Amino acid sequence: MTPPTHPFDMTSLQAALRAVLPSLRASDASVIRAVLDEPEFVQTASTAEVAERAGVSNATVVRAARAAGFTGFSDLKFAVARASGGAGMFVPPPRLTDIRTPHELVESILSSHVSVVEAVRGTLDGAVLQNAVEAVNRAGRILVSGSGTSAAVAADAAFRFSSIGLMVQAPVDHLSTLVVARLLRPSDVLLIVSHTGITPQTVAVADAARHAGATVVAITSFTASPLVDVAEHVLVAGGSELDLQLAQSSSRLAHLTVVDMLHAGVALADMERTRRAESMGFDTPAADHR
Repeated sequence: MTPPTHPFDMTSLQAALRAVLPSLRASDASVIRAVLDEPEFVQTASTAEVAERAGVSNATVVRAARAAGFTGFSDLKFAVARASGGAGMFVPPPRLTDIRTPHELVESILSSHVSVVEAVRGTLDGAVLQNAVEAVNRAGRILVSGSGTSAAVAADAAFRFSSIGLMVQAPVDHLSTLVVARLLRPSDVLLIVSHTGITPQTVAVADAARHAGATVVAITSFTASPLVDVAEHVLVAGGSELDLQLAQSSSRLAHLTVVDMLHAGVALADMERTRRAESMGFDTPAADHR
């Protein structure tokens, strides 16, 4: 999987590059990490200079650029140069261990969250989003699942889709979720959320749903993982290189942003169903005063 059209700002470009890192061979990843760590150097460096900095051959630099979704190293250099003129030139990711004051804490958390949400532009493929919207819209039933910190995103998605008239199931324990996944039909959809895409119980649920013939829609942070291998539609939102705690919380916000996009797209796809669900009212305190 390659990133969407190359982003114009550095924050999104860096996110797109980080998202593909797990799919690259080690030598190619060394080149992309050099680009991430020293974008100013890469803008003016030759292929040989980047190869020396990354500790690889000249041919590997070209191959790495192509593996990351560019036509070659020149195309990658152009993308970096163009992105450098926008907002978000390289800033080292915040580290919680470096925080000393409440002000630094506020700024660190806010900047990490803003950066991750903005970076969705660089990793989310609009065509895949549209395909996912269509799959969810026509689904007979939707199973929503997420483990650990992704469970909150899954719970939000379940409520949001229920509120516009879709038939949604979201069991709270893994065993129940696995049983439901095995009972899904080809007309059903599994919407599954995972930051890393490697959580064993998450992958097991996706495998079960796929074997049952259901469509698997995944929201994750990287373009390569066991979950990506199973899913039919992969919505990538993330890839930021943050401290573990910040990565977990910030990726949640990025994934919630994708849930918002899915929810809005499905709601607009069938406004009659949406209005009918809204008229029923899930929270109608005003009705008590009629």
